[in-house]
Amino acid sequence: MQIFRCPTCSSRVYFHNTACSCGQEVTFDPERQVMQTGGAFCKNRAEIGCNWVAESGGLCRSCAMTETVPDLGEPANLPLWTATELSKRWMLANLGRWGWFTSADEGARPVFKLLSEQTAAGEADVTMGHAQGTITINVSEASDAVLAERQENLGELYRTMLGHMRHETAHFLFLRLAERMEFLNAFREMFGDERADYGEALKAHYAAPKEAGDEYITSYASAHPHEDWAETIAHLLHLVDLLDCAAAAGLSLPEGPPPGYDAYAEVDTERLISEAVAVSIAVNHVNRGLDLPDVYPFVLSQRVRDKIAFAHWHLRGGAFSQL
Repeated sequence: MQIFRCPTCSSRVYFHNTACSCGQEVTFDPERQVMQTGGAFCKNRAEIGCNWVAESGGLCRSCAMTETVPDLGEPANLPLWTATELSKRWMLANLGRWGWFTSADEGARPVFKLLSEQTAAGEADVTMGHAQGTITINVSEASDAVLAERQENLGELYRTMLGHMRHETAHFLFLRLAERMEFLNAFREMFGDERADYGEALKAHYAAPKEAGDEYITSYASAHPHEDWAETIAHLLHLVDLLDCAAAAGLSLPEGPPPGYDAYAEVDTERLISEAVAVSIAVNHVNRGLDLPDVYPFVLSQRVRDKIAFAHWHLRGGAFSQL
């Protein structure tokens, strides 16, 4: 993610800020990817701190994609909704760098149902997932305590809300790309036949999870071609944004990218992966000095790198690669 500048005083402004330290209120324009003064505020600005500029109907581009919000009769859900929407905006801003869901993108957009396990009427079951364009997210995992428990119980120490957003939106992006038969043919050659029974594949996975090995980025990716794709896309977005954040913060390595490097403009996937891994190794070393977890501990086999390259080719082509 970029680090922005206040239009009034040129001080640093970060993605989540609604105002600069100088007191100037700002809004984020996802079309131009800049912080600006003026412009209509999103209706959700006061309630959840949404700093995006309003579009039609008074909501911003991101909030307009949310069909259902968690039960606000349960007071604990407001901060969970706030944190979840921030992760969604971050993910959408990333994809916008490649042209997805911009004003020029005439394709369908995802619909989000943001639900909580806690409601005013008591506990509710929430299953995260994607179904025909609708993405369901469990905002309960925006709680640090709940997330830590799930990470431990599921053995997914790098399970995050932003990761959920990237993974589930990847399923939607597959629908968009699969409108082209040439994409489907290439996808099946790389990931396998996605027409295999999904429900049965997941049952088999949970009954006897496979090791990721050299074929998959995670164990879950081995469950079904759809999950392999979604995990690959999520990791692609992790790596690109890791490198973009490092460049924005001015972090550098002797063999690293030059000043002003734009990770989203990179066309060489192997270079992108190598640069991101080099940065992650350096940050891992810093984290270990503070007894903190590695920032990106995954080992990427050549087979996984090939899948990431495939995903990178299609995503960086943006929505217009479908035309």
